[in-house]
Amino acid sequence: MSFFNFSKRQEPTEALVQIKHESYFNELFNKEFSRLGKQKHVYLDYTGGGLYATIQLRKHHEMLESLVLGNPHSSNPSSKKSTELVEESRQAVLDFFNADDYCCVFTQNASGALKIVGECYPFNEDACFSLLMDNHNSVNGIREFAVRKNAKFYYCNILKDNLRLDEDCLAEHFDQHDDVKNKLFAYPAQSNVSGVKHDLKWVKYAEERGWDILLDAAAFVPTSKLDLSQVKPSFVAMSFYKIFGYPTGLGCLLIRKDKFHKLEKPWFAGGTVSMVSNTKSKHFLAESNERYEDGTLNYLDIPAIKIGLDFIKGIGIEKITERVTELRKYLYNALSEIKHDNGNAVARIYGPTDHQNIGGTIIFNVITQGGETIFFDEVEKEANKELISLRTGCFCNPGIDEINNEVSSAKLTDFYKDQSNVNMNDALNFFDFQRGAIRISVGIATRQVDLDKFIQFIIKNYQNK
Repeated sequence: MSFFNFSKRQEPTEALVQIKHESYFNELFNKEFSRLGKQKHVYLDYTGGGLYATIQLRKHHEMLESLVLGNPHSSNPSSKKSTELVEESRQAVLDFFNADDYCCVFTQNASGALKIVGECYPFNEDACFSLLMDNHNSVNGIREFAVRKNAKFYYCNILKDNLRLDEDCLAEHFDQHDDVKNKLFAYPAQSNVSGVKHDLKWVKYAEERGWDILLDAAAFVPTSKLDLSQVKPSFVAMSFYKIFGYPTGLGCLLIRKDKFHKLEKPWFAGGTVSMVSNTKSKHFLAESNERYEDGTLNYLDIPAIKIGLDFIKGIGIEKITERVTELRKYLYNALSEIKHDNGNAVARIYGPTDHQNIGGTIIFNVITQGGETIFFDEVEKEANKELISLRTGCFCNPGIDEINNEVSSAKLTDFYKDQSNVNMNDALNFFDFQRGAIRISVGIATRQVDLDKFIQFIIKNYQNK
């Protein structure tokens, strides 16, 4: 049920649909995210980055003010205290994800975690790397490590109508490489573009057929429960700022303990060795998470991870999942009902229509009465004027963009054959601006009134244009 008649221009009235947990999250908003209300800012880019709560800053700053913390690579009092706090956060991560069978390596972000796997996986001529067309570029980039070591790589299809993986194609693919020794399959638990949650059943299915699994959980874990006692990929990558906003510049790689020695680190750095010699050109890598934590850890910010996880636990990840699911459904239904006077839809929405197994993300383009796509950059510029933060472009995921905009392989071949160094503007001009989309993503601090404001923005600026 919609909250007003979308066929005519008018201001929103009191909603007829009450989104679940609205009073709870409104209270949370007023207590922890009131800066948004004071600035009249509508933030709809939670897949890009989560927002921090005021209490997270207060607790972290109180800790920093009260303690003397030093570089952990020592046994002096300040170092020992830093080590204690770092290890508390490491254990908090393992506890949050029920990851007793894993070791937690702190990284700069999810991309840093993914790079460790790409750099250290034993790619060679007797290895292959497989991934979905729906992957972030930080996963796509791993193919370059594979190619440089003479391994093969393969992309598995995504269905155009709902942007979900092609299960028949994937199952067939897993059975085609029995003779390959080292096989790595990477996929996102949730698409960073469409919000589709790709079924975690493929972790077990693939491993039973001899594959190692790299799960990109960056878009999934902010609003969904990941229980690594039930689902056990070989490697899991994530960024903490996407979950709770603060601090930025920290993520982790979770390595299943029985896969720890599958990775082969090609170099060493400060803090990663148990012993090293220059005279004999010999080194021994640490036998724990330290092996992959190059140099000095961000020991002042890592303790804020536990604070952030405690904040999320206080709300409840299941409650966040329910909330985000209903917010997305509300927005999807509202956008779907906005029509031009000639009956044509104002928004072309990509992806599933059933609201099942999908996160709090919607991607779409705005369409004129005559069926022309309005360039996404123009929409973003208008949204900026009204303090609405959304995201536009290809979202570091070229596969989804090429599928949504039906960019053919022949057209891509024509584009790249005469190009030595190209950028997005070159691509937009070549493809007549038929690239990219608008992404709206909701999260902890999103209120129904925020979605109403965005819907009214679309009606005011683009209905009957």
